[in-house]
Amino acid sequence: MPRLTLTLCLLLLTCLSPLAQAERLRLVSDDWAPYLYQENGQPKGLDYEVAEAVFQRLGVEVDWQFLPWKRCLAMVEQGLADGVLDIFQSEARNVFMVFPDEPLSTVEFVLVRKRSQRPPVQRLEDLKGLSVGISPGYNYGSAFNQSPLFRREPGPTHEANFGKLMLDRIDLLVTDRRVSRHLQQRLGLVGQVEEQPLVVSRDQQFLGLVRKPGRDKLARAFADELRHFKQEPAYAALIARHQPPAGHIPEAVEQQESSTPR
Repeated sequence: MPRLTLTLCLLLLTCLSPLAQAERLRLVSDDWAPYLYQENGQPKGLDYEVAEAVFQRLGVEVDWQFLPWKRCLAMVEQGLADGVLDIFQSEARNVFMVFPDEPLSTVEFVLVRKRSQRPPVQRLEDLKGLSVGISPGYNYGSAFNQSPLFRREPGPTHEANFGKLMLDRIDLLVTDRRVSRHLQQRLGLVGQVEEQPLVVSRDQQFLGLVRKPGRDKLARAFADELRHFKQEPAYAALIARHQPPAGHIPEAVEQQESSTPR
């Protein structure tokens, strides 16, 4: 009888552990290559592979779904998904989401235009009278978002914005530097476009989980395991494999405006 009691107590403790009996998470994000994207129906990318490695160590299973970014945000706010990958943290989102205190990666939004002999864009004032392709639902900082000097032209995808750029339907586009270099390679545009010196904004990307019982503990466990993983050779190999192609990039100019959430 004592042995049976001990067994039942251990079984109860196991059942009460959120990580030992973790729910299957439904995570959403947009196609944000090379951080995470779909290829032949399978998720891939730097941050996807890092997150998957961490979740596997925690014994947490994940269903991934790729949707337009604005829809991802709406689903998380409405509790229709368990979380989102590669999201910026903000006070407003802290109300309904919990974030690990270790980021997955850092993004750097830059401007891209067709290669030309025109002076480089060093500041927002250099965009006066021009049109800039943007992605719906993305926020590049209040200085860029609210400037009356230029027009912001939304495109359905990052690839579409590059297409509009090459067809001269927009003068420039704004995107993350790593995303820009990935798409230049994929679309065969290396040497045809150039990144501008101005850095529009920079911020860190996190896993965001909808607030529910046990999610704080999962977020802490994810952060701890992520920090450990970053110290391992496997993480260094992932970074090297997803490193953007080297090339001549003008010296960056910092825009003195804090970035805001993607």
